[in-house]
Amino acid sequence: MAGRQKESRFARTYLRLAPAADARGVAAHRHTLLEGLDGRVCEVGSGQGLNFAHYPAAVTGVVAVEPDVTLRRAARGTAGSAPVPVALVAGEAEALPLADASCDAVVACLVLCSVADQPRALAEARRVLRPDGRLVFYEHVRSGHRLAGGLEDLVAPLWSRLAGGCHPNRDTAAAISAAGFTIEAVDRFGFSPGAGLPRTAHVLGRARRP
Repeated sequence: MAGRQKESRFARTYLRLAPAADARGVAAHRHTLLEGLDGRVCEVGSGQGLNFAHYPAAVTGVVAVEPDVTLRRAARGTAGSAPVPVALVAGEAEALPLADASCDAVVACLVLCSVADQPRALAEARRVLRPDGRLVFYEHVRSGHRLAGGLEDLVAPLWSRLAGGCHPNRDTAAAISAAGFTIEAVDRFGFSPGAGLPRTAHVLGRARRP
């Protein structure tokens, strides 16, 4: 969910849905996403902090950037029990409140679907990374199947209004490459985050700032 102070109605819904999605497999994806990170990390759109428990001990600190008041409030308790130091900061993905080249890694987890300006958000991620720093990403993306992708294009305007700005039809891996990152690994797979929901395309990968 990615600084204006704001509070969205969808945030309250997300607080209920996200733990169930974690139980269905998202928690394991979070663990895979974050393993091997070290140093100072910026997490973009940290939500209620469900990633915090999965940070490895080599991480010296996490700056968790979240614009939504409801989600930031929920994250305070989560941050208190995290295995690494976490600082919660109000801010948006398109204007990260961090200095240039101040982070060893940037984490984008189920957020690049909903940022208002994806290229700008990725440019900000690149700005705050030191040279050779890593961007790790876990996102749902547009289906590679023609009919399913076309359906996602069709429903995207309405879905975005109902689901906190989420776009089901973004090609996020391509956008990361276009932003000047070198993608080192990407796993593409189908996954259903909730009972009764169809499997949709997801990507989990790592990229590096040259």
